[in-house]
Amino acid sequence: MAATAFPALHRQGLDTLQVNLTYRCNQACVHCHVNAGPSRTESMTADTLALIPPVLAARAVRCLDLTGGAPELHPQFRDLVRRARALGVEVIDRCNLTILQEPGQEDLAAFLAAEGVTVVASLPCYLQANVERQRGSGVFRRSIDGLRQLNALGYGQPGTGLELNLVFNPQGPVLPPEQEPLEADYRRVLAADHGVVFNRLYALANMPVQRFAAVLSAQGQLEGYLELLRRSHRDANLEQVMCRQLISVDWQGHLYDCDFNQQLGLRLAGDAAAAADPAGRPHLRDLLQRDPSGDPIQVADHCFGCTAGSGSSCGGALAA
Repeated sequence: MAATAFPALHRQGLDTLQVNLTYRCNQACVHCHVNAGPSRTESMTADTLALIPPVLAARAVRCLDLTGGAPELHPQFRDLVRRARALGVEVIDRCNLTILQEPGQEDLAAFLAAEGVTVVASLPCYLQANVERQRGSGVFRRSIDGLRQLNALGYGQPGTGLELNLVFNPQGPVLPPEQEPLEADYRRVLAADHGVVFNRLYALANMPVQRFAAVLSAQGQLEGYLELLRRSHRDANLEQVMCRQLISVDWQGHLYDCDFNQQLGLRLAGDAAAAADPAGRPHLRDLLQRDPSGDPIQVADHCFGCTAGSGSSCGGALAA
């Protein structure tokens, strides 16, 4: 991981805190870079979670981006959302849509709407066969039902302020197509076939990390995919990669430059001697006193997944 031709990067400022609340999930998708699933038990403790609102305030963070697993399965998910919204912070829920039909989550969509939470929902294709090849049998219909539930509450509808953005992932070791025409296809098919509307589509590249990397390796395709990412790198994407305004927090409160570095154990580069953690790993509590702006960012070959082609970030493509 240390030897890479990826260009050096530094953080511009901390705009978004992306927090992985739990690896537990009601699904186990092929492309999942955190190996989330129903059998995972890792979950953020109450003491660590309690640090999040003070950090948001101390660093004047604009956005709290909640992910997992299924972040909604954390028992304190709703309390954290309320506290962040009370601070005027935008909250993003990275929702797999099927969670909306899980037992005990029947009122989840109404809660998200009441708190004005931005929903970023994974729907890797508008065709049932493609979705279920990647995410399992029955997932497409449950996802459509979830989207209709959100639409009925105002999500994706003009003038409501309730934002619903969808996420596309390719089926295998290829770059995503151009985002704008793909978004037009999503709008046309979802509206005509299912009566579903949304705000934006994010086209994301599959990252060669964890479960997806293991699948590619077993198929003898990992090196070929890494070479495709390297060959498709565009310097123009470097200014907008998410790590320049974001810090990722794992379920134990440790800090990383992005969610992918988190899964590879590449800790935050800017404060290697963090005294707050016995192992010297930068921790969420460090951000109460320290501004990470200007810090170097840990880079490796997987970073080409964010700069290849049109680019890929948590907010979709970086270039037209």
